[in-house]
Amino acid sequence: MIGSLFKGLGTTLKYLFKKPVTVEYPEVKRPVRERFRGRHQLKRFENGMERCIGCALCAAACPADAILVVAAENDPHKPNSPGERYAARYEINMLRCIYCGYCEDACPTNAIVLEHQYELSFYERAGSIFTKTELLVAPDQGHGEIPPILQHMNRRPSPPAQIDL
Repeated sequence: MIGSLFKGLGTTLKYLFKKPVTVEYPEVKRPVRERFRGRHQLKRFENGMERCIGCALCAAACPADAILVVAAENDPHKPNSPGERYAARYEINMLRCIYCGYCEDACPTNAIVLEHQYELSFYERAGSIFTKTELLVAPDQGHGEIPPILQHMNRRPSPPAQIDL
């Protein structure tokens, strides 16, 4: 009994003079790993157009059925996205989401990206459904990278190779 008491006091003394590992959370935010998957964002192209073309491949790939995409036809005079359609309604139920990243992998235009933001709290169930206005980044930021399927659209054709005979 007394041996256990001294053993417990020894453990306390061992850690008494070590630097604490506590992080003062609201003031100091711990950096996350590069492959961390956090809050979703809908990205834009450099010209401000939405990347989402309303194909709903993200919704089809989602194992938790957390994504709802309702597509609409693009107005040819003032298009929202470069395709024929755009996502008129885009919602993610964050209570259902398991942050697997399948939606990010399935997107052909890299429109949906799981960013490094981990501060998510909901006070009611309706607040956990993120709509397109909450997910879409501002027009002057969040361009992301151009996917390989769209890279050929902005390239100039290379001159034909010369053959020496």
